Amino acid sequence: MPTEVEPPRRLLTGLLGYPVAHSASPAMHEAAGRVAGLDLRYHLIERGALDRQGLQAVLDGLVALGFAGINVTFPYKERVVPLLDSLSAQAAALGAVNTIVVRDGRLHGFNTDCTGFRTVCERLGAAALERPVALVGAGGAGRAMAAALLEAGAGEVRIYDVDSDKARRLADDLARFGAARVSASAAEAARDAGGIVNATPVGMKDPDATPVDASLIAPGMWAADAVYVPLMTRFLREAHARGAKVVTGRELAIRQAVDAFSLMTGFEASEAAMAQAFDATIAPMPVSPVAA
Repeated sequence: MPTEVEPPRRLLTGLLGYPVAHSASPAMHEAAGRVAGLDLRYHLIERGALDRQGLQAVLDGLVALGFAGINVTFPYKERVVPLLDSLSAQAAALGAVNTIVVRDGRLHGFNTDCTGFRTVCERLGAAALERPVALVGAGGAGRAMAAALLEAGAGEVRIYDVDSDKARRLADDLARFGAARVSASAAEAARDAGGIVNATPVGMKDPDATPVDASLIAPGMWAADAVYVPLMTRFLREAHARGAKVVTGRELAIRQAVDAFSLMTGFEASEAAMAQAFDATIAPMPVSPVAA
């Protein structure tokens, strides 16, 4: 007598932010779900200008609708923090969350931007982190990427943000992770640096915009961008032209997704499936110097 085959476990996940229509996350998470034998649906929750009350309503809706969890992106990574029931030690230290897990009606915050970018940094190799690293942008992504750099072994992270108070707060919060200091300009941060990281959305809405003047980039440096649409931002194109090793936003996008998938579903994510889905979604895809 044939045995009944259990239907795939159904899970509902998604991404909250604005803008998110360009996101590769649905393709990546649903691909990993298929490999894991899950019936997983990943929804884009594109909401701009939510105030605290509106953001709370969205979070309450996650519980009511039976979500397993969501990712959080700009501009809500810091704003969701006081509305959650618990935070991982890392998310609490950074004051930023990009992954919310729903368990028993409670919302738990994590930061897989940090764990994911740490993996990217480790793949660059220890030598890439021996000299100071300049980081432009002290928002939610910047917080995670700065901590990841220090956790991966960077000797010093120099932070520049147009909002100097925000940069100063981040430097203070990073004291537990390692040496971080505020720079008065991107030029000051990049002076004698081994690498430059763009942790701002600059380059996403305007492909001709760049957070760093090309003159600050020298051969032998490396340059990383959090933006992946377009994949080769002006910042990375200019870095490549000046002889720097470039790390596209592809690497962070995939690695943070791998970690987030595992947290939200309880299943191990297939990095290969996520990478294939990303490449099929975000095209054309130039060869990246860092293996995903």
